[in-house]
Amino acid sequence: MSSIEKRTRDGQTTWLARWRDPGGRQHKRSFPKKSDAQRFVTTLGADQLRGQYIDPTDRTTFRAYAEAWRAAQAHRPTTQAHVETHLRRHAYPVFGARRLATILPSEVQAWTAGLTAAGLAPSTVQVIHGIVASVFKAAVRDRKLASSPCETTRLPRKVKTRIVPLGTSVVTALVDAMPERLAALVILAAGTGLRQGEAFGLTVDRIDFLRRTLTVDRQLVLLPRQAPYLAPVKTEASNRTVPLPRVVVDALADHLRRYPAGPNGWVFTDDTGAPLRRTAFSREVWRPAVTAAGAPAGTGFHDLRHYYASLLIAHGESIKVVQARLGHATAAETLDTYAHLWPDSEDQTRAAIDSVLDTSRAPSVPRKAVTRP
Repeated sequence: MSSIEKRTRDGQTTWLARWRDPGGRQHKRSFPKKSDAQRFVTTLGADQLRGQYIDPTDRTTFRAYAEAWRAAQAHRPTTQAHVETHLRRHAYPVFGARRLATILPSEVQAWTAGLTAAGLAPSTVQVIHGIVASVFKAAVRDRKLASSPCETTRLPRKVKTRIVPLGTSVVTALVDAMPERLAALVILAAGTGLRQGEAFGLTVDRIDFLRRTLTVDRQLVLLPRQAPYLAPVKTEASNRTVPLPRVVVDALADHLRRYPAGPNGWVFTDDTGAPLRRTAFSREVWRPAVTAAGAPAGTGFHDLRHYYASLLIAHGESIKVVQARLGHATAAETLDTYAHLWPDSEDQTRAAIDSVLDTSRAPSVPRKAVTRP
């Protein structure tokens, strides 16, 4: 139900459009021209009939809606912290106080270009844009918007870099450069491919010294202003049992003899017996060790996982075995990361084709005479 009224005040004529939303609430909006008011109410009426009504008076800001959206998501605690950080640092300063309906596609495009110009990696820009796009997509579903301003954004292209595994001499140098209390941590990561959170969260009860296996089903979670705690691993595929090489078994046994696990069973701790924190470990332990070992600039703890994968591949393990050892969800994920490390079989390919198609080496076979009718 809608109507248009003419109003004159101080010699100024305006046209007031009144209408009721699908919930029965009445709204109004003024226009300088009758034709504008008429077009407005006609469009609203058509949208209501199609079930596509959007309240044009909604003043919900991006921050208010995004916070409500974030609170409703069934995210893991680490993902919750990740999303909150990206919104607070990169989206709210630009869009936070803006009404949802006023944010234009061109502004979103300029915003992503600004993130790239600020030095963020293309992959990071894609993640941040994906979070904001999810917020707008939810707003469309909630009839806050007719369409998302993120639909046409052109994002920077990720440049895929090939993994170059560390050399064994570098890994050995890293072990030597680590504080004695954490030297076995490098051997563990290089000899099992554990992720950093999985290695930091290792407890004695997950090590089977007799069978020489390691159960990976938990990781250490560190959230701002919270004590570290153990949580399930990243994905279902990350739950796995990893065979322990003798060098890792010996390193862990020697480590626990020198630094017995406390009441909580942590295998690796700081000097106070507390669980390792990523930021402090990186700043105070890992980076100095990388420098002292002469490792390539930018070498991260995750490079030990790549080293482990490269050893498995070099010694003939199949894609499925490497996938299982690393806890990848699919073999495609393993191939996407490490395909270039599998040995190329160019000579075998040539020999296979030559054995069938090389007529100069194949015995000649006389053709049967064909009698034409």
